[in-house]
Formats: sequence, structure tokens, C-alpha cells
Amino acid sequence: MKTEIEKLNLEAIDDKIIAKAAAIIRDGGLVAFPTETVYGLGADAMQASAAKKIYEAKGRPSDNPLIVHIAEVSDLRNLTDEVPGKAVKLAKAFWPGPLTMIFEKTDIVPYGTTGGLDTVAVRMPSDPIARELILAGGGFVSAPSANTSGRPSPTTAEHVSEDLSGKIDMIIDGGSVDIGLESTILDMTVNPPMILRPGAITAEMFEEVIDHVTIDETILGIETKKAPKAPGMKYRHYAPKAKLTIVEGNIREEVLAIRQLVYEAIRQGKRVGIIATNETIEIGR
Repeated sequence: MKTEIEKLNLEAIDDKIIAKAAAIIRDGGLVAFPTETVYGLGADAMQASAAKKIYEAKGRPSDNPLIVHIAEVSDLRNLTDEVPGKAVKLAKAFWPGPLTMIFEKTDIVPYGTTGGLDTVAVRMPSDPIARELILAGGGFVSAPSANTSGRPSPTTAEHVSEDLSGKIDMIIDGGSVDIGLESTILDMTVNPPMILRPGAITAEMFEEVIDHVTIDETILGIETKKAPKAPGMKYRHYAPKAKLTIVEGNIREEVLAIRQLVYEAIRQGKRVGIIATNETIEIGR
């Protein structure tokens, strides 16, 4: 399969490119597109066969649920019959934005999209390209991160191409994303609501809008055999290919050790990156 790449300007979105991408989605194909969090791999959320293509392209386990993206809050009523009052308050506060909420699903949402669960994860992104594509693509677009399963989530079209070129129909290049971290997932089927995946919206931010929220035990590192309700709860996630070395000690020891490691790596022809704090970066130069 040849993957087509189309570049879009946020200041003047080309309707023809959106229409072309939307037609691919309606026909059961796959289109990677930018959101404010990361690039998503979009398919028609109402087609179980399209969900299967997502799992195959990503190498993703089929019991790992997909997030359904909408562009209108009113469309939530098609996905669930139960919208708690707290969910309404949260939608007003954080939609469109990096918040995914989990609800009991309606019969029209295929189990292929929900990973076999009776719940559905829903998000309303703020990125204008994402919004236009969702509207043109039928209003309901499943979109996990557009990367090989287990790899870091993509923040540019180049990242998507590196992982999925030749496996999907189209990549919409909308430049770098704003946040670079996947959405916070909040389970609204329990009381109090439970954070299943941390993200840009924190527990403290939720509690400014509603009462207390809890945090899922898997986030805290507690072993569980429960079925995953949200992406990233069960399988290896965000795994870079590069080796990571953490250096600890006093500043002088750290700097010397880092310099030695960098020198040896460069001598072997390797590329090296250093992550430092604002307090230590100048010392290490």
C-alpha cells in the first residue's frame, strides 16, 4: 500500500484534502491526522472492519479499546444513553480538549471498536483539522495514537510516516502538535469518577469542577488481572527504541559520568541526547 501524505495549513484548511481524507474513512480506510495531543490514526468508529484495520496496522491487541472522537457534544447521545451530570459539567469545562470520558455504550457502537467492552471511550479534540475531518468523515472517528503499538506517540507527521508508511492510506501533515501527551481518561461509569490514564488534565483540575476523583490502581503500579477499560492500562506502552541511562550522584560526579558516557558513545559512532534540568544544564556544558 502506498501512503499518501497531504500537508494542511491551519490558517487555511483545504476542503478538498479534508473531503478526500473523509472519503477514505467512510470507505473503511485509515487516515492519520493531528490533534492537540498527538497524531491519531482515524477510522470509521461505526465499522468493526475498520477497527480491525487499525489493530492490524498498529500491531495492537484487539482487546485494547479505541477512543471514539466526536466534533459535536450532541453526538455523545448517539454513543451512550447515560450521561451523568458530572460528565456534563466536565464537558463544559474541558471539551473540546485533552479529556476522554468512558460511558456505557449503545448498541450502535461495535464491539470491534470498544475492544469487546460494554463501555465506550469518547473525546472531542480541539484541533481544527481533527474537527473538520471528524465532521466530514461521518461524525464518529476511532483514533488511537498513529504509531506502532508500544512505541512513543507521534507528535509530527514524520513520526507517523516512520512507523506506519505503507500500512495506512493517508497521513495529514498539520505540523507539530501542541501538547504532545495523550488525553487524560476518566471513567464516568463509576462513582466517584476514576482516572484510568493521566494526561494534561489533572485530578486537581477535575476536582475544581466536580467532587473527588480516584486513580486506577494500575497507574499506581498495583498488579491487576482486570480487563483494560482504556488504552495503556494493560500492555507495554510509550517504549522508545533508544537506550536510556539515568545518572545519579552529586553534580560533579553526574557531569563527569555523563561526559564519559557521551564520549564513549560518540567514539562508537552513536547519536546521543542528554536530558537535563534548568539548574544543571549550564554546569554540564
